[in-house]
Amino acid sequence: MPADSIPSMDSSDSPPSAEATTSDQLLSSSPDAISIRSRTSSEGSDKQARFVLPSTDGSPPKVLTLNEIYSVVKNIQNMTLAHEIALNPEFKLEPYQPPENSLERKIKDIMHKAYWDVLREDLNSTPPKYTHAIQLLSEIKECFPQILVSNNQSQKVLDHINEILDEAVIAQQAEKNVLDFKSYATFVIDVMGKFCAPARDDEIKKLREIEDVVETFRGILDVMSLMKLDMANFLLNFARNDILANSVEYEKEKFKEYLEYYKFGFPITENWLKRNQTKLENGTTSKPEQTIFNAFMELLNWDAVDEFPEVLSNDKERFLKLSQRVLRICGCATATAICSGISILNQKDDLRSSLIKQFAIILQNVTTHDELVDCMENVALQVIEVINTYLKENESDPTPVALSEVEENTIKTQIIQASKKESPVYNLMWKRLQTFVHFYVRSKNGSPPPPPGFMDYAEELESIAHAFKRVVVYNHSIFTDYFSQVLRKEAAQCEGAVGGSVGAAGVSGKPISGVLPPNPKPSPNVGNE
Repeated sequence: MPADSIPSMDSSDSPPSAEATTSDQLLSSSPDAISIRSRTSSEGSDKQARFVLPSTDGSPPKVLTLNEIYSVVKNIQNMTLAHEIALNPEFKLEPYQPPENSLERKIKDIMHKAYWDVLREDLNSTPPKYTHAIQLLSEIKECFPQILVSNNQSQKVLDHINEILDEAVIAQQAEKNVLDFKSYATFVIDVMGKFCAPARDDEIKKLREIEDVVETFRGILDVMSLMKLDMANFLLNFARNDILANSVEYEKEKFKEYLEYYKFGFPITENWLKRNQTKLENGTTSKPEQTIFNAFMELLNWDAVDEFPEVLSNDKERFLKLSQRVLRICGCATATAICSGISILNQKDDLRSSLIKQFAIILQNVTTHDELVDCMENVALQVIEVINTYLKENESDPTPVALSEVEENTIKTQIIQASKKESPVYNLMWKRLQTFVHFYVRSKNGSPPPPPGFMDYAEELESIAHAFKRVVVYNHSIFTDYFSQVLRKEAAQCEGAVGGSVGAAGVSGKPISGVLPPNPKPSPNVGNE
């Protein structure tokens, strides 16, 4: 979704009243509504400012209030959040900290230091002052409902906490000068230790070791903040299945609402779809189902410098990272294919396995094909080093102690040349990988076997295909109606009435299985040596 199409802003105003809405509808029904609204707003009316949204499809221009614009932006932001939660199984909330050296950070540090300094002075005074201490215990008590799971057991615990941290009792102890502030800290830490996540056990242990009572309570609040974060992420994970079940319909609905306001189209998305629309032998164009799938497959080999389809902008980074992973694994498979022609590596499984791991490490930061070609020299040097080391360790006449200069240059040249885009070896590996992903996305029952040349990278290959399928299925479910509409319009323009009827067959809104061709035909020679 092109969330940046409308300026982002926080919505704090209330929605328009029923009277205002009715008035807006009456005004908008008249051709003169625009001029009327513009005049009343400029003359200091207490109504909201209104804005004209021009029309590009021949329909009357729309007039929007500021609240309506806020609503659109808020919906986009909510849709983006739901999208990320649904597609990212590792999504979790992170604690917020103001940037280092920022004014917010400086003010926060100063205020916190002042608070704890005052508490320390109060406790060290003669006689001690407990006003701030009692308030602190009250705030800690209020934190416990936020870090305990809501059930019968936690309610009993909360009742016990409320009984122990009773402000009236604590105030009486303070008046009689018998308040043991440290003992309350121990009680709070004990309760936190019983209900915190295992990841917080070390923090609880450190709290028990602090001798200074002020630093103890300071640490208690810090750990409680982390426990609140843990609880928020727990609730998020607990609700993930419900989010997944409803997020597609939610995003589809919000996208339709967005299109009501945004009438200018998405040219990059439209061009992306059109260039994947192939001409058939009978003069018609490919069905929207096939075209949409071809377009998604193109994203596996996307150049980061190219403009990305606007409606998929939420997943731009996700698709780009997948294309980079594809590039790296294809480079590794290409290098492995060249090494399989070296007899010593082909005969020694341990050497080959060691090199495969090293290829992945050498290419781990590659993001473009030019970088891949540059790194292949290091791959070649690693191959040469492994072979020479083996020859030295297993020297026996007439075995040479090292590769000759000619042999080293041959290996280096072959590996570097094989990694270039025009290389038959690289192209073969790429077609095999693409075909595997193609069938993986279509498959409803398990994964197809890895293609020749990728057996050593089967786990990574399946991981890439699974992630790609997840994001493709999700986005197809949301945007298939819009994609089909664009392709129907294009087909009608190019093919007339025949083209329009062909395009109309693709409006299904089905899951991804409805997008894929029933009998995909791989490119010639794919899967053959």
